[in-house]
Amino acid sequence: MSTDVAADTSVIKALKRIRMPQTQRNREFWLLLFACAISGAALTLVQLGALGVIDPVVLAIGGGLAVLAFALHFVLRVVAADADPFVVPIATLLSGIGIAMIYRIDIAKANTGWDAYSTKQLAWTAISLVGAIAVVILLRNYRVLFRYTYIFGLTGIVLLLLPFVPGLRIDDANAAVWVSLGGVFAFQPGELAKIALAIFFAGYLVRTRESLTSVGKRVLGITWPRMRELGPVLVVWVISLGIIIFQRDLGTGTLIFGMFVAMLYVATGKTSWVLIGLTLVVAGVALATQILSYVQGRFINWLFLFDSSQVDPDGAGYQPMQGLFGLARGGLIGTGWGQGRPEITPLAHSDYIITSLGEELGLIGLFAILCLYMVFVSRGMRIGLAGQDDFGKLLATGLSFTIALQVFIMVGGVTRIIPLTGLTTPFLAAGGSSLVANWLIVALLLRISDGVRRQPRVVIG
Repeated sequence: MSTDVAADTSVIKALKRIRMPQTQRNREFWLLLFACAISGAALTLVQLGALGVIDPVVLAIGGGLAVLAFALHFVLRVVAADADPFVVPIATLLSGIGIAMIYRIDIAKANTGWDAYSTKQLAWTAISLVGAIAVVILLRNYRVLFRYTYIFGLTGIVLLLLPFVPGLRIDDANAAVWVSLGGVFAFQPGELAKIALAIFFAGYLVRTRESLTSVGKRVLGITWPRMRELGPVLVVWVISLGIIIFQRDLGTGTLIFGMFVAMLYVATGKTSWVLIGLTLVVAGVALATQILSYVQGRFINWLFLFDSSQVDPDGAGYQPMQGLFGLARGGLIGTGWGQGRPEITPLAHSDYIITSLGEELGLIGLFAILCLYMVFVSRGMRIGLAGQDDFGKLLATGLSFTIALQVFIMVGGVTRIIPLTGLTTPFLAAGGSSLVANWLIVALLLRISDGVRRQPRVVIG
C-alpha cells in the first residue's frame, strides 16, 4: 500500500512539474501575440497618418521580427520552461513602439533605404533577438558566471577604455563613448560594459558581503560602516568620475555608480550605504560642475532654459525647448500616429524619442509606456528577491535597477526634472549597441528566473 501511495505521489508531482511550465509559456504566448499585434497596428497607423497608404514591405519586415520573437518563445519552451512569462512580451512591445516612432520620423525627413534610422533599428532588433536566443541556449546555468567574476570586471574596464584606443575612437563625437571598426561598424562599448560590471559587482559583493556588513558605529539610529569598508565604494566612485571627466559621459558614470550602490544595499541591507552613495553623487556632481564646462552647461540649460540671457534659444536651448513644446502639443491624448511634428526636435529618434512619443500618443500613451517599464523592472526585482542564491539575486536586481535608473535619467532629463544626460531610453531609442545590451539583459533575466523556479524549496515545519 505504501509503495502505491509513494508512486501516486511521484506521478502527481511529475504532472504538476509538467503543467506549470506550460501554463507560464502559454501565458507568454498570448501576451507576445498581443504585443506583436499592437506593434503591427502602430506601424500601420503611422503609415496611414503620415502617408495615407499602407506599405506591405515594412509590415512584412515587422512580421519577420515577430517570427524571431516567437522563436525566442519556443526556445524557452524547450530549454527554460520555468522562465518569467512577462519579460519577453514587454521588451517586444517596447521595441515595436520604438521602431514605429523611428519609422514615423524617417517618413517626415524622407529617409529611405539604409539611410533610414528605422531600417537600421529593424536590423539591430533582429541581431538583438538572435543574441538573446543564443544566450538562452548556451547559458544553461547562470551560476557559472560567478566563476569569472574578476574576468568580467576586467572586461568591463577594457570596454570603457576602448574609445581611447587610437584608430577606434570617433573623433567628431561629442563624448568619447563611440568606437568604429574600419569606419563601417560603430558601437558604444559602455552599453556592454554595464552588463559585464553588473556581473562583476554581483560576484564581488557575494564574496565580500560579510566584511561590508560588519558592525560599525551607530549614529542617529543608523549603523555606519568602518572606514576600511569604504574602499570599494570610493573606487567605483573614482571610476565613475573618470568616465564623466575623460569620456565626457555624465549618463554612463551616474548609471554605473547608481547600479553599484543599489546592489550594495541589496547585499548588505544597510541604509548607510545608500546615504553614503547619495553624498558621493552630490559631491561628484558639484566637483564636475566646477571643473567641466559641459557639465556646467547642462545645469545652466536645466535651471535657466527659458531665460534668453542665460541660454541661447537658437543654440543650446533649442533641442530641450522643442521637446517640451512637442509634449505640450500632445496634451492628454496626443495628436495621433503620424499627425504630429516630432521631427522638429533634434535627435527625435534617439535622445528625445520620449518627447516624440508624448507628442503623438499624449500623456496617456506615455503613462502606458512608463507602466510597461514599471512592470518589467518589478518582474526583474521579483526574479531576484525570489531566489535563494545570492549571486542570482544581486545580478537580477542590479540589471533591473539599471533599466529603471536609465529610464528615470532619460525621462527626467527631457522633462527637466533633472539635467539631461547622454543615455538612451531602453528598447525605444535608436541605437544598435543599446538595443543589443538591453536584449542581453532580457536573456539573463530569463535564465535567472528559470534557475530560481527550478531551485528546490526548503519547507520548515
